[in-house]
Amino acid sequence: MYQRTVSVGSRSGLHARPASLFVQAAARQPVTVTVAREGGAPVDARSMLSVLALAARHGDALVLSAVGENAPDAVEELAILLSQDLDSRTLDSKG
Repeated sequence: MYQRTVSVGSRSGLHARPASLFVQAAARQPVTVTVAREGGAPVDARSMLSVLALAARHGDALVLSAVGENAPDAVEELAILLSQDLDSRTLDSKG
């Protein structure tokens, strides 16, 4: 299992728009990625409702995890995305 802890970079936390961008990126990964609050139960990063239920705020630490050959690449890509201020990005933006 590959894990990485990352702080939420969006100023308003992981609300609807940033969560949507994160979930879309998670759905494109070749492995299943989970996300959790530190010490909390992991949820599927592809599930919008589960990600929103984390109620993550700016600066909160979240743990990304995945298993498999492509796990490190998937987790790192999502960690970079999560650490950015996604409030200023559009839903169609790729990077």
